[in-house]
Amino acid sequence: MTKAREIMHAGVQCIGEDMSLLEAARMMRDLDVGSLPICGNDDRLHGIITDRDIVIRCVAEGLDPAKTKASELGGHVHWCDADDDLSKVLRTMEQHQIRRLPVIDKHRLVGMVSEADLARHLTEEQLAEFVDRVYA
Repeated sequence: MTKAREIMHAGVQCIGEDMSLLEAARMMRDLDVGSLPICGNDDRLHGIITDRDIVIRCVAEGLDPAKTKASELGGHVHWCDADDDLSKVLRTMEQHQIRRLPVIDKHRLVGMVSEADLARHLTEEQLAEFVDRVYA
């Protein structure tokens, strides 16, 4: 059975919980990603922030992205264990209608599963079913 660690992309970078949303936006630009995990000073996953969060929940609300910390917008985060099988990864993403899922191994962030990762490992039928459930 395929495990999360086999399909994830490793080397994911975190934004520190005390870093600003301006820094997060620049990091997203430089890494060409649409989201960043938020890691705490304890080196643990504390949340996830998306480019959409920055625009809708910060800029559109009149907050200053240079003064707003990542931890202020990072909410509850769903994740999977590196040894979870692909069916559990899909269920978690579908149930919570999320397109990116952090992967944890021994309490540490080791990677991220994204739609692109799924597209490389699912059949066309499985991928269509996933898209239907996440975007419904």
